[in-house]
Amino acid sequence: MTLGNFTPRETVGELDRYIIGQQKAKRAVAIALRNRWRRQHVTSELRDEIAPRNIIMIGPTGVGKTEIARRLAKLARAPFVKVEASKFTEVGYVGRDVESMIRDLVENAIQICEKEALDAVQTRAQDAAEERLAKMILGARRPPAQPEQAQPSAQTHQFGPLSFQITPPPAAQPQPFYSESEVNDLRQQLRNGDLDEEEVELDVTDTQNPFMTIFGAQGTEEVNLQDMMSQMPGFKGRTKRRRLKVPDALEVLQQQEAKKLIDHDKVQRDAVKRTEQAGIVFLDEIDKVGSDRSHGGPDVSREGVQRDLLPIVEGSTVSTKYGTVKTDHILFIAAGAFHVSKVSDLIPELQGRFPIRVELDSLEKDDFIRILTEPKNALTKQYQALMATEGIEVVFEPAAIEALAGYAAEANRRAENIGARRLYTIMEALLEELSYDASERAQSKYLVDVDRVKATLDPILADEDLAKYIL
Repeated sequence: MTLGNFTPRETVGELDRYIIGQQKAKRAVAIALRNRWRRQHVTSELRDEIAPRNIIMIGPTGVGKTEIARRLAKLARAPFVKVEASKFTEVGYVGRDVESMIRDLVENAIQICEKEALDAVQTRAQDAAEERLAKMILGARRPPAQPEQAQPSAQTHQFGPLSFQITPPPAAQPQPFYSESEVNDLRQQLRNGDLDEEEVELDVTDTQNPFMTIFGAQGTEEVNLQDMMSQMPGFKGRTKRRRLKVPDALEVLQQQEAKKLIDHDKVQRDAVKRTEQAGIVFLDEIDKVGSDRSHGGPDVSREGVQRDLLPIVEGSTVSTKYGTVKTDHILFIAAGAFHVSKVSDLIPELQGRFPIRVELDSLEKDDFIRILTEPKNALTKQYQALMATEGIEVVFEPAAIEALAGYAAEANRRAENIGARRLYTIMEALLEELSYDASERAQSKYLVDVDRVKATLDPILADEDLAKYIL
């Protein structure tokens, strides 16, 4: 079983480690993921004709819709972006246009491909970084004679209506010669940790990324000012001088050397290709842009957003700063509660682009018991790990977990049904006192039993007004 190449049964098994129940939804996304692998092995003349089977998940909040899509993307090592359909507006209104989700997807693919490329060159980057750092330390111990040089004069550069005075960097000094034995001896000391307390001065890249929101014909977009300024003379690759401990300096140098070793153009090409062939877009709150067309009234841009989404979902070309991206084979997973509207309230053309509809079940007491105990990242395990950092062993009795599940189900019945998210509020209310004074307690064992659960949560549930605000 190779990563990103799971059979449907294996995919469902992996999802079961984190998500309880919802077998229909898991089967649907597992089949969609496997169909991608199948399409890659189809003969070339049919491959481009096979479109992804987009999915609509219908179910209340907190039942696992987003988590299923997010875990699926991790399994497939695929670019993934979660967007809320209600944040988009029809072109012509102030707001984000629908194409921005594809640009965000490409950015995510760039991060994935760049990380993979950097991981592949870490060994070579570490060797180069150790050599650079060894020579820097030798240079600090035995600095070469510096001939006096005239300081370069400032130069004026014009950039549109703005002008800047920039002083050119001084001419590069000839590099001193260090024997191979000297460098190797120092590299060995670096590896042994003998130089961990020494400090070196290092030029590090300025990583501040200021953003500016601009209003254009396609709505509002965020622009990275550093990308814009890097096109101006004197601003490309700005660095600042810092004094670092040797281990920190080695890490910075290793990152710099790794970035020199990777082919950034290839990273961008691979990212665009991966976006087109394996990208997953999770469209949350799709029900919020649906409207009952049988009733009149102000429906500002709802149907317009659907019509803007339609060409993206059915396949179009989107321009990004890394090139054009075709959306024909991107998998779209839409989700919504559909309490007020129905799937049939979406425009027919958009409904047709989501042929698979899956209804997720509401969560009850038995589901909450399993959620608190079975998943790899269960809430009880998370609190146990947090309190273990303070030297406190938290133990949950099975009967206490059953009582917690009952309180969560009851709170969901009395107020809004927020699914498994109710467990967060229940657990926080139960362990608030322990979380507050855990750092002042001696190392001990903290038992969560039925009596403690009832003593903490009964007064809250008894007062309906209080329960609305706390649970």
